[in-house]
Amino acid sequence: MRRTYSVFVLIFLVFGILASGCLVGSDKSAQTKSVAYDTAIPERILYESESAYATEAGFSDNSYDELVEDSESVERKVISTADISIKVDDAAAAIDEIISITQEVGGFVSSSSVYNSYYEGDQKEGYATIRVPKDGFISVIGEIEMLGEVTSKSISGRDVTEEYIDLSARLENLERQEERLVEILNMTTTVEEVLDVEWELGRVRGEIESMTGRLKYLDDKVDFSTITVSVSEPRPITQSWGLRDALSDSVNGFISSVAGLIVFVGYTLPIVIFLTVIVGGILFIRAKIRG
Repeated sequence: MRRTYSVFVLIFLVFGILASGCLVGSDKSAQTKSVAYDTAIPERILYESESAYATEAGFSDNSYDELVEDSESVERKVISTADISIKVDDAAAAIDEIISITQEVGGFVSSSSVYNSYYEGDQKEGYATIRVPKDGFISVIGEIEMLGEVTSKSISGRDVTEEYIDLSARLENLERQEERLVEILNMTTTVEEVLDVEWELGRVRGEIESMTGRLKYLDDKVDFSTITVSVSEPRPITQSWGLRDALSDSVNGFISSVAGLIVFVGYTLPIVIFLTVIVGGILFIRAKIRG
């Protein structure tokens, strides 16, 4: 009986020692986790600050989808362009008139030129690339068409509404991220943290500048349509009753005949000289033998 009691006491002591060891180990593990968590300052600050900001601002990952759904209520962003070719009596005067029309509607001239035509005579050609407000795009085309005979015309429009909405949403997100990074920068305490945040801040600002430039480019192309106009003077019609053409054909025929004769002589002359030398040699040899 006494031996059995001793065994029970020994077992109880062993379990007590094991239980105390587990408690100490768990306490050390908790302390280790706490220390590890406290050393991850940049990640913790970034996560908590971003979460708090998203909750406060009411911003979610569905913001872009909401913008796309509301795109039907947004004014369409369309880049309009036109190319027109017309025949006019005076190319220089037509270009001046196109410039005047452009200035009247509040547009501007990107480039213009007047030059001599490729054909013979005093004909001139020219072109003008103009930018006009989108509201006056169609009316300006109508006024240009009245300057002469339209030989070709093409009008096109490129819808960039979706791209514009996408860039606007991304730019808004980046601007919010920039504001938050500035706040985080003020919360950092070590040089390493400051460098990390400043690097990220520089990257975000670079993307903001890029997207801002693209949006300005799209606004410019949408607000001011581009029209390219080519003007040319008609070729003069001369009455020669066919004599001029006949004389021209005869001269060309004579020149072609002479050219052909020269080529023929050039090919045959070496052969004639060679044959002449051979025949002369044979005759000379026969004369020597007979003599």
